[in-house]
Amino acid sequence: MDEDFLMVKSGKSKRGKIMIKFKTRTTMTRIAVTLLLLTGAANAKEAIVHDAEYAIIEAQNGKAWAADDKAIDQKLADIRKKNGNKPPNIVYILLDDVGFGEIGMDELSVIRGYKTPKLSAFAKEGLSLQRAYSEPSCTPTRVAMMTGRYPTRTGLTEAKTTLSGEGLSGEEVTIAEVLRDAGYNTSHVGKWHMGEIEQAYASNQGFMHAEFPIHQQAQLALMGTESIDADIIRGVDEGREEQSYTLDKLFTVNPAHMVVGVEQRDGKLYEVNIEAGETWTQKKYRDMNELYQKNALDQLRTLAKQDKPFFLNYWPMFPINFVQEHKSEYNTLNGGTIAASIVEMDEWIGQILDEVEKLGIAENTVIVVMGDNGPFMQYAGPTGQSDRIYRGGKTDHLEGGVRVNAWVKWKSVIEAGSYAEDMIHVSDLYTTFARLANATDGIPRDRVIDGLDQSGVLLLGDTHGRRDYLHIYEGTDLKSIVKNKYKMHLAPPGANPITSAQVYDLYRDPRESRPIDSIKVSPWAGGQFAGMVQRHMALKKKYPNRPPTHGMPYAGIENLRPETKQLVEVFKLGQPQK
Repeated sequence: MDEDFLMVKSGKSKRGKIMIKFKTRTTMTRIAVTLLLLTGAANAKEAIVHDAEYAIIEAQNGKAWAADDKAIDQKLADIRKKNGNKPPNIVYILLDDVGFGEIGMDELSVIRGYKTPKLSAFAKEGLSLQRAYSEPSCTPTRVAMMTGRYPTRTGLTEAKTTLSGEGLSGEEVTIAEVLRDAGYNTSHVGKWHMGEIEQAYASNQGFMHAEFPIHQQAQLALMGTESIDADIIRGVDEGREEQSYTLDKLFTVNPAHMVVGVEQRDGKLYEVNIEAGETWTQKKYRDMNELYQKNALDQLRTLAKQDKPFFLNYWPMFPINFVQEHKSEYNTLNGGTIAASIVEMDEWIGQILDEVEKLGIAENTVIVVMGDNGPFMQYAGPTGQSDRIYRGGKTDHLEGGVRVNAWVKWKSVIEAGSYAEDMIHVSDLYTTFARLANATDGIPRDRVIDGLDQSGVLLLGDTHGRRDYLHIYEGTDLKSIVKNKYKMHLAPPGANPITSAQVYDLYRDPRESRPIDSIKVSPWAGGQFAGMVQRHMALKKKYPNRPPTHGMPYAGIENLRPETKQLVEVFKLGQPQK
């Protein structure tokens, strides 16, 4: 029997099209009814595209997941009914460059000479995600959380410290857009770090209120004259040899000439925190951090008064700090600049958590606090940071670079003092938040979404996760793959991908220092991992990575200073001539 095919738009510009098949004998009436039904619910019925490996674990766990889904749906329905049919508020706090064990775990902190009592109390009041993974550095982690996608798929694979003319594409669909379109008020305060082109600004990526620095701490705290005078731009390697990181002055951009912080007012974006002719100082960096803390609290109070649910994204720039300027009450036995900032940051986060309680919204507010990547080992000496249980730090594919502390509190919903050993990746927050908000229809179906729905872990507890694998990139290079308790470091270029790869048992060897016996296990395991790589790369042929998105820095900012305008003109001179 012949068949006709109709292409029907799904109703949202970024969601692609749906192919609907009709047999020619179907009556026009049935076709019309079917179209009406499908055009309204097409996006909900169409499956989210996940990485190739997901199909395997879904086939293995489909029946159990179906039962979980029924229980999750019932719990969420009961919660919404209890709260006037209002989905939960979401507060997401992302701390900068604090690896696993640096916060919220007193036994590990005390031996380093400081404590984080507020975060330790928070950890005991909710769910501790014991196997939470981030990306190796700031920008990739933020991209993964906001888009639900590996950073390599978006072109934003590394942190930029100077003008690059790159940023997050407007074609990406962020969790802020998903929640906003589902009726949420959305607000971002603090670090952003996803580009200095107009389409990449937080205010153009789904946030109805946004205030953020265009760049990050390398500009604001590390490149200033005070840091240089204090000889902070220096580290010590494991061989105790000094390594200077100071750049030739000809290649050093005056950080005061770059756009510092911006704030959205009446639909327009304005630079704040610095005036024409001013020099950036450590005091201004501190003032900026304190302002973000104050404004995050103000936003929380404002959002809580509204009838709509809200999503508050608070990403402090502290605890990263490179100059000893702390108030005496935050001095620690550790003596490091970041150690002192961690103690201060602990108090600040405590203020946010206390405010949620004071406002009476705790029972319908999901709070997530986590780190964005491992410690900044390049500056371990002056900052007081080091790796802990896991080897490695920021920019590493080693566990020390991508394992972070993460906690979730949802009063009266999540059991206090609970733990989950399920593997969680930061991209999973994208799909999980959408599920909690009853907003999964807003997730695009025309691209790979790496984030998996982990609402089962939150609502049903440990063992109800949906991830047993992870691909870990350094920049654009796939460096390792995790599968259950095993992790393979990919073989170097030109070597046999099966026999030359090193496989580690992460439970027996968390520091990845003793590869599994290659004769007994590694060839077999290497073959399994090689299959994972092949499936992962094959899917990229259908859904290729997006190249970096380029544009003119600082476009759309109303009050650019003369120094900044001059900097943009210099940037233009360095661009390829048409």
